[in-house]
Amino acid sequence: MKLKTLRDLFVEELKDLYSAEKQILKALPKMAKAASSAELRQAFTDHLEQTRGQVERLDKIFEQLDTSSRGKKCAAMEGLIDEGKQLMEEEAEDAVMDAALIAAAQKVEHYEIAGYGCARTYARMLGEEQAARLLQQTLEEEAHTDKRLSALAEGFINAQAAAGAAAG
Repeated sequence: MKLKTLRDLFVEELKDLYSAEKQILKALPKMAKAASSAELRQAFTDHLEQTRGQVERLDKIFEQLDTSSRGKKCAAMEGLIDEGKQLMEEEAEDAVMDAALIAAAQKVEHYEIAGYGCARTYARMLGEEQAARLLQQTLEEEAHTDKRLSALAEGFINAQAAAGAAAG
C-alpha cells in the first residue's frame, strides 16, 4: 500500500497495532504460566483481559473507518515475543525468570505505548475524535500496565533475583 496521506498512515498504524495485539493474546498465557510470582502471574492474566478489550476497540475503529483490520504481520512484535520465548526457554532461578519476564513485557508495553500514541495523534489530526478517545483509553491502560510491572520489579522481584545471585 502506498502511503499518500496521513489517513493512509493512520490505517497502517492501526493494522500494525491490531496484529501486535493478536500476537500478544497468544503470548500472555505462556508468560503467566512461566511466572513464579503470584502477583506477576495475576498482572499477566489481568492484561490478557485488558488486551481482549483493546482488540474490540480496534475493531470498532476499523468499523467506523469502514476499512479492514487485515494487514501484514507486525514484525516488531513478532521479534519482541520471540525474544520473550527464548528467555522462557532459559534455565533460570524463579525470581530471575520473573525479572526477565517483566523486562520482556515492558519492551512490549513500550512498543504499544509508542504505537498508540502516534495513532491517537493521527486520529486527532484527522478529526476522528471517537477513534482518538478509544485509542487514548488503550494508551492509558498500556501505561498503567507498564507502571504495574515496574512496581512489581522494583517492589520485590528484582530484589529477590539479586538476593538469589548473592546467595549463589
